[in-house]
Amino acid sequence: MNDRPDPFFHHPELRDKIIDPMQSFFRSFNAEEFIKARPELGETMLELHSDAVREASRLEALANHRDNDLWVFAYGSLMWDPAFHFIDVRRAHVIDYARHFILKDTFGARGSRETPGLMAALDKGAGCDGLVFRIAREEVDVETEILWRREMVAAGYIPTFVDAVVSGQPLTALAFVADHEAEIIAADLTRAEQVEYIATGKGFLGTSLEYLTNIADHFKAMGITDEDITALLAETEAYIKSGATA
Repeated sequence: MNDRPDPFFHHPELRDKIIDPMQSFFRSFNAEEFIKARPELGETMLELHSDAVREASRLEALANHRDNDLWVFAYGSLMWDPAFHFIDVRRAHVIDYARHFILKDTFGARGSRETPGLMAALDKGAGCDGLVFRIAREEVDVETEILWRREMVAAGYIPTFVDAVVSGQPLTALAFVADHEAEIIAADLTRAEQVEYIATGKGFLGTSLEYLTNIADHFKAMGITDEDITALLAETEAYIKSGATA
């Protein structure tokens, strides 16, 4: 008998919108092995973190967070494909951070050097809606090792514990925040460049437009109104309709 709690108890509307961790591409993802199998990506990939560097980062970040369940904040693709096992998922609002489309993808995931793609990063700002996933204390080591292999492939993020609000109650959650020293963080993009990259970027994970649409779909399911996401999606669709991508 499975006595684990239903992770979708609070949000049954998300049950069919989140990939089963065991079916996730990222569950067994290893960047080095993936690149070896796809040599065409070799010239486009950033310098990868070694296993030792990645593990040191994980141990440092979690040093004071091992005695309880761990909450992880999701603002982009983690919302529909976390790849780790979780026992609860809740709508959340993170304070003092915002979702900015500043992660310029030229390394093959949702873009290339010839046709860059664009994804979101969590950056300082006025607030950010998303999801928090709760990992059971006894599973934190195994599941965060998977999380780090996915999020900390190379320079781009800084693991950070942020203040979140869930159903009016405060909690602390792990998030991956933009590292402005990293090559892939492009905070100076114009709006026109953002729209173009989302409209045209594609790679082995899919298109940048699919990424943006997935965020919008999750917000619609949860009744979240995000004017920035709505406007960016409308502008991108208009750009495509105009024939600019032809």
